Amino acid sequence: MSELDDFLKAITARHVDADTALHNGDVALRKAMWSEKDPVTVFGAIKTVTGWKEVGPAFDWLASRFHDCSQFQFEVVAAGVSGDIAYTVAYEHTTAAFGDRPAESYTLRVTHAYRRDDGEWKVVHRHADRLSDVGGSPPVPPGP
Repeated sequence: MSELDDFLKAITARHVDADTALHNGDVALRKAMWSEKDPVTVFGAIKTVTGWKEVGPAFDWLASRFHDCSQFQFEVVAAGVSGDIAYTVAYEHTTAAFGDRPAESYTLRVTHAYRRDDGEWKVVHRHADRLSDVGGSPPVPPGP
């Protein structure tokens, strides 16, 4: 197996498990995938935060609002590994409810950057946005 194959094998199932759990209100697996060593950043579809002191609570906030996830698929389009740094470019296909809204299906385009921390791949950056030409849109919290 190549270095890239090993990396993808190590993280793909973890992403599916972590984000399925997150979309059902359980943040533990998502947090376990992330480095708590700064710098870490999220340019999310709903929130943008910098540093673990903001990233961790942002994940708690998301998990407290999502529920009833019936589908989460992590479709990798491109990936690369170079030493202790790696990335994935993917689509996340999700069906879940947000707040008091009924469950809906939506797709996000996501890019993750990873760093090997103490021998384990950890996410250090996430950029996500809605794929506008696919049915549905990501849940958006009420407010301005």
